[in-house]
Amino acid sequence: MERQRITTFQQAAAYLDETPRFTSKHTVEETKAFLHRLGDPDRRMRILHVAGTNGKGSVCAYLRGILEAAGYRVALFTSPHLVCIRERFQVAGEMISEEDFLRAFRHIYNMLDWGALEREEEGAYHPTYFEYLFFIAMVLFPERNPDFCILETGVGGRLDATNSVSRKEISVITHISKDHVNVLGDTLEQIAYEKAGIFAPKTPAVFWDTCPETTAVFLRRAEELGISAHSVSKNDYSFSKFKRKTIDFCVSTRYYRYVTLSLRTIAAYQMENCALAIRAIELLEVGRTIRPEHIREGVARTFWAGRMEEVLPEVYVDGAHNEDGIRAFLETVAADGHPGARTLLFAVAKDKDYERMAEELAGSGLFCRIAVTHMRSSRAVEAGELGRMFQKHPDCVFEEYGDVPGALLGLLEKRGSGERIYIAGSLYLVGEIKELLDHDKFRRRIEEVSSQP
Repeated sequence: MERQRITTFQQAAAYLDETPRFTSKHTVEETKAFLHRLGDPDRRMRILHVAGTNGKGSVCAYLRGILEAAGYRVALFTSPHLVCIRERFQVAGEMISEEDFLRAFRHIYNMLDWGALEREEEGAYHPTYFEYLFFIAMVLFPERNPDFCILETGVGGRLDATNSVSRKEISVITHISKDHVNVLGDTLEQIAYEKAGIFAPKTPAVFWDTCPETTAVFLRRAEELGISAHSVSKNDYSFSKFKRKTIDFCVSTRYYRYVTLSLRTIAAYQMENCALAIRAIELLEVGRTIRPEHIREGVARTFWAGRMEEVLPEVYVDGAHNEDGIRAFLETVAADGHPGARTLLFAVAKDKDYERMAEELAGSGLFCRIAVTHMRSSRAVEAGELGRMFQKHPDCVFEEYGDVPGALLGLLEKRGSGERIYIAGSLYLVGEIKELLDHDKFRRRIEEVSSQP
């Protein structure tokens, strides 16, 4: 591979998009070795590490919200992004700038052994897409002097690039379900084993009690390391009521018994993620300094894009992208109290069990019609293939659209009085919708369609 001259943010982002074509995932030891070449920046930060199948980003968001409400400065590295790659890097609630992204990119780029890479020597190191982004975070975050750094894993945990950090304040594992089975294994126990790989010596762990099989894996790994492991389940919180755009509920805490909270979302599954984040914060050394008012304030102001987010009046996007996520999505839709008709726009990636997802959606009986479409992503399932999945369910009214812009405009044009539109199936779909809505021309087209009698 040849060294390129990269002088703009756009060139750097484009280069990273091409990275999967000429490199492959490395071992944690190789990632750790390059992190050492960067000066071991991870050692200058207090790291909170989050893994799991569903809810990782939301747990990270609640962790950040509560810590910031208590006066701490927080750096946050998450994935994937929805529209802009810089979404993955936030410090004190702000995305990093294009200039800082480029500067960190070039710093890493210049540290690569280009002689060995150009000669295609065996063992010549070039980071993968995700590894490169992780290194950018590690270069930039210590410069901002955060009190805490929250890292979300990419896929798995044991072999994830983020697991190359030297020490952590806590390890957190969210809900476990079958996803990325070609990488992580096809049983919940195998997947839990990979996630438990983020557990570390002298570091407390907290995990969601998904089922006895996964809990046994986590407790066994914690015992091997001689660390404490704390489970959180639905017994640790209680639902109070839905308001129009919020959820009121109570969480059992270690120091203050029950704390009453209000979530700025209609997504019922966020109660689970919030409860897990609160327990994790309580296990930190600073946990005793976190007051109920900090928890209430941090939770109330937390927003995580793409999770039951209202992007237009009565149009909600949700990042449910696997079978377990779809079940959580349907539970929320069933309980959200909407009195009118409901329509769903669905698209999905090829590596998901979309036939089973279609069965869940069609069988729910929650939607007056389901529209399927083809996303811009090369990983997307064709609309015709999705249509064949829904055609198997004679009671399901469905329609096909060739692309996402046409689908959204078509559904808005057909929408009846009091009808709510939900959009789910893939984070790629959520990102494409949000990107469309950022364009004034498309917004004007929406206004024209919506104003038609």
